[in-house]
Amino acid sequence: MAENVLEIDEGSFDATLSANPKLVVDCWAEWCGPCRMMGPIIDKLAKDHAGKVTFAKLNVDESPKVAQSHRIMAIPTLLFFKDGKVVDQIVGLVPKEEIEEVIRKKL
Repeated sequence: MAENVLEIDEGSFDATLSANPKLVVDCWAEWCGPCRMMGPIIDKLAKDHAGKVTFAKLNVDESPKVAQSHRIMAIPTLLFFKDGKVVDQIVGLVPKEEIEEVIRKKL
C-alpha cells in the first residue's frame, strides 16, 4: 500500500472523515480478487492527488459496522466524501479515469 493511503477501521473512521474534507474510501477485503486489482489504482490516484484528496482503505471484514451503515453490498466499493457527506460511490473494479472523473465532478 502506498505511503499516502490511510488504513482505517471502525475506530478511526469518524475521525478520518472529520479531518479530511475530500476523502475517497476504498472498501475492500483480503480475499477479493478485484479489490487487490484496485489497490495499485488507488495508490496511483493517492500519489497524483496528494495534498488535495485523501485516500483511505477500509477492510469490510474487520469493520462490518461501517460497511453496514454505508450499505456496502459488494466490493470493491469506493465511497466519495465531501465535507463528511457521501457524494458518490462506485461499485466494482473500474479504470482509473472513471474514478478521476468522479473526483473532478464531485470533490
